[in-house]
Amino acid sequence: MNSGSFAGRMGNRRDSKLDTSMGYEEDTARFCGHCQAKRKDAEYSETQSETIPVSSSEALPHFLVEPEDVYIVKNKPVTLVCKATPATQIYFKCNGEWVHQMNHVTEETIDKVTGLMVLRVKTDISRQQVEKMFGLEEYWCQCVAWSSSGTTKSQKAFVRIAYLRKNFEQEPMGKEVPLDQEVLLHCRPPEGVPSAKVEWLKNEELIDPTQDSNFYITMDHNLIIKEARLSDTANYTCVAKNIVARRRSATAAVTTYVDGSWTEWSKWSTCGTECTHWRNRECSEPAPRNGGKECDGIVLESENCTSDLCPQTSAVPADIALYTGVAAVAVCLTLLLIVVILVYRKKQQDFDSDVTDSSILTTGFQPVNIKTPKQDNSHLLTIQPDLTSSSTYQGSIRSRQDISDKIPMTNSPLLDPLASERHTLRNGTALSDTSNFMARLSMQTGTKSLLRVASNTAFGTFNFLGGRLTIPSRGISLLIPPEAIPRGKIYELYLTIHKKEDVRLPLAGCQTLLSPVVSCGPPGVLLTGPVILSIQHCAEGNLENWSIKLKKQSPQGNWEEVLHLGQEIPSNPYYCQLDGQLSHIFTETLGKYTLVGESLNTTAAKRLRLVLFAPGTCTSLEYNIRVYCLEDTQNALKEVMQLEKHLGGRLLDEPKILHFKDSYHNLRLSLHDIQRSLWTSKLLDSYQEIPFYHIWNGCQRNLHCSFTLERYSLSTTELDGKIWVWQVEGEGQSFHIHFNFAKFTETLVFHKSKGINYFHQLLVTLICSTKDAGQTDFQFMELSNCGTSLAGPCAFKIPYLIRQKICSSLDIPSSRGSDWRMLAYKLKLDRYLNYFASKASPTSVILDLWEAQHFHHGNLNHLAMIMAEMGKQEPMIFVVSEAEC
Repeated sequence: MNSGSFAGRMGNRRDSKLDTSMGYEEDTARFCGHCQAKRKDAEYSETQSETIPVSSSEALPHFLVEPEDVYIVKNKPVTLVCKATPATQIYFKCNGEWVHQMNHVTEETIDKVTGLMVLRVKTDISRQQVEKMFGLEEYWCQCVAWSSSGTTKSQKAFVRIAYLRKNFEQEPMGKEVPLDQEVLLHCRPPEGVPSAKVEWLKNEELIDPTQDSNFYITMDHNLIIKEARLSDTANYTCVAKNIVARRRSATAAVTTYVDGSWTEWSKWSTCGTECTHWRNRECSEPAPRNGGKECDGIVLESENCTSDLCPQTSAVPADIALYTGVAAVAVCLTLLLIVVILVYRKKQQDFDSDVTDSSILTTGFQPVNIKTPKQDNSHLLTIQPDLTSSSTYQGSIRSRQDISDKIPMTNSPLLDPLASERHTLRNGTALSDTSNFMARLSMQTGTKSLLRVASNTAFGTFNFLGGRLTIPSRGISLLIPPEAIPRGKIYELYLTIHKKEDVRLPLAGCQTLLSPVVSCGPPGVLLTGPVILSIQHCAEGNLENWSIKLKKQSPQGNWEEVLHLGQEIPSNPYYCQLDGQLSHIFTETLGKYTLVGESLNTTAAKRLRLVLFAPGTCTSLEYNIRVYCLEDTQNALKEVMQLEKHLGGRLLDEPKILHFKDSYHNLRLSLHDIQRSLWTSKLLDSYQEIPFYHIWNGCQRNLHCSFTLERYSLSTTELDGKIWVWQVEGEGQSFHIHFNFAKFTETLVFHKSKGINYFHQLLVTLICSTKDAGQTDFQFMELSNCGTSLAGPCAFKIPYLIRQKICSSLDIPSSRGSDWRMLAYKLKLDRYLNYFASKASPTSVILDLWEAQHFHHGNLNHLAMIMAEMGKQEPMIFVVSEAEC
């Protein structure tokens, strides 16, 4: 039997319509078995002298070639191939459906060794076929081969459309690093099928880690420079490629800088004729490079020679007179110093002089109007503290057990008469001369770089009575509780905000800056209790969605993690209470702090404030609209307001809040619905994009996009349109633009004639809109008349003596639970009770936190109701007159 006649008969069989039922397969198998038997008999008679006879019962088909996974590139079809023996026929089946026989190409051959039929079948798959299944399931095909003994199926081969997106999910960011420090450059390639392979370029040359062991490419495609060298200062590019395309990331400039260091001092020079000699050194071991710090100190040092080295061996009479005069001046200065010390001690005793004021326990305690104390009515600041009694503040270093022994259990009300001793509490002295304080403070080591401008810095003088520092319209404050400063000490404290570009804060992985970088100081002052630093943050969502860490800069300049929120331990001296938009940090060490976070799931997001500004006037045809993308903090908003005030900008629409998620998707901005007959946009694309990482890391200041419009005529004074801002696959906001240049100019002229500051009025408007939106945590945004510094009782809502009696009542553990733990639960401050328990007076620390949270909007009636609910029958304790301040 020849192969041609067999193919003819089998071709007639294949012309019949394919059936997907099992019955069809069984019929076909029987038919093929019958044909195969005939063919074998004929072949055996022809080749019996050359081959070994085979059994009339054939084995199942087995595949010599099976279809493999393939990718469709652009619009080119792909070919799948099958090859099996012994087989009488082979057909393809794709996604459960038979491929029509017209789409098969079949080749038949005879295995010369076994004499069995070998079939090779191929079929083409087009892009259109695959796209029909898009979104339902993956497109797959397999072969089914028949013989007289049955059928065999091949493995499934998946057919996918190959692609490679344009935008990287994460691009490398430029860095400045010191010599020998590890550098991590992130790269997440664009989404693609098949997955893209990643390689790194250094100044357009391929990096091969096998050739340079200082480089290492991780499994996540990140590049690690193990120890930064000067030669590693270069432009780095992440390249992703697959069978479709090749993409390049934005170039990241890495600069390795070297801080300068002094050489050893040279030997002293020969003693000169003026009885002085000198020595020098150079800033060259190493010399500063690539922007590194210069050496700190003097280059040349001189001093008087000793008598042995000095050529002038005898003193002339004029020198004797000079020495006598110097000695007389020294004596006078000594006497003056003694007088100053005596006067200082005399003033210190005035803090403990006795004055009687019993109105605190007999008059009403209303919410206090915060006022700056005047010089001529300082008597209003006096209240009745029991300074000689065994208070909880004086025992700040004692154990809880000692306190419970010394404060007996009592059912007497908090309003029991106090001792008849007379004491005085005076408001701390606030410096009126700003320049003098700044000059003295700048002389302290390490504070020169902190004090920039008054709008970013607050300062004041405090004693053991405590007080408060606030930077107006910045959302930053420092609460110094009573007894936090040792008695007999007077400290000059400051609070300042740093610019982002002035702080080198290393962020690892997907970490993001959640708050401004704030310094309180001077560092190293002795505190007997924690102060509370309140900073706004922009983390949205519950604490469970974030990994938030408190970082502090060490004296050496390194940033250290001092607290991991949610993983506190009792021995940690730091604690942070995270509210909706404010964080309250307890610390006994003044320094530079900030909050850094990393999302744990997709529900975590950063609150962004979108602000739209444009020039108030337009004298040319072009007009620019600026869209700022800021962290939702007062400090970021205030910086933009100051910038736009300098640029003469005008707010076009109310700011919007956008929740920006850690999804690696960029932020897009587009312009719509402008009057095409009057204006034209110069934007070539349909939208602009801000890369995800530029927003997420939080280290870029005043991040914004600009839309440039051009009007056809200078007579056009009105602009209407919309701007859409959205995160890809996330939230979005829209702005409505309706602006008239002529009317705005008239408004500015009117404001100027009335002495109204437009940007001051605008800031007040933004505050009101924020509060109307329900964001009540913006308490420090109010333009308070209290000033930046409040010292003494007027800095607190709860009077000192009332506070002492509350602490004495609640510090002692109660079997009924009516103690400080219930107070923390009622005030929703019970996230981590172990921190309060570690303090000598837990109630005092809880009340300090309440003061920090409710300075402007504290409801004392609510606090009194809580005390009554706890079984403390003293609600009238909170009814005291405002004459207290």
